[in-house]
Amino acid sequence: MDFFVNMTNLEKSFWFIAIPASLIFIIQTIMTFAGADSSDGTNPDFNGDFDGTDMPFQLFTLRNLINFLLGFSWTGISFFTSIKSSWILILLAFAVGALFVYLFFVVIKQVQKLAEDNTFNINNVIGKTASVYLRIPGHKSGYGKVQVSVNGSFHELNAITNGDEIPTGTMIKVMELVDDNLILVERI
Repeated sequence: MDFFVNMTNLEKSFWFIAIPASLIFIIQTIMTFAGADSSDGTNPDFNGDFDGTDMPFQLFTLRNLINFLLGFSWTGISFFTSIKSSWILILLAFAVGALFVYLFFVVIKQVQKLAEDNTFNINNVIGKTASVYLRIPGHKSGYGKVQVSVNGSFHELNAITNGDEIPTGTMIKVMELVDDNLILVERI
């Protein structure tokens, strides 16, 4: 502990913040890359969200606190000998800590843009072509089934037609949505 003997209280404070924050950051990073960290820092134990804003996640999380403390403490340590005024040093360290949190927000927002939503929405079949799987009786006298591809996967849907009967294997076009599980089609 001779390392801390000749330091001022401010410099000691920066080191006492930097060491545990750095260790926690290293553990978080290892857990993230190992897949053991199931949270991305978006689900805190309390409600601190910003309703009405477009922020994609919570501000008050352990990960954001660690990011702030890393920027704050290492800036204070790095510039301790260069900046003689304690207040300017603390303000600079605070600004860099806030910058670290902001940069984390920017990175997470960019990563979230890579997400793809492939959930099936029946409204996406309107205007698509499909093939008849089970014949469709004519003039809405019953329904058959069609196979339609949406987002690279096939879906089997109940279908009716206003025209004549459409036999199995015929290509059709989806005209409209009748209800949540029934579509109106016509022969191509």
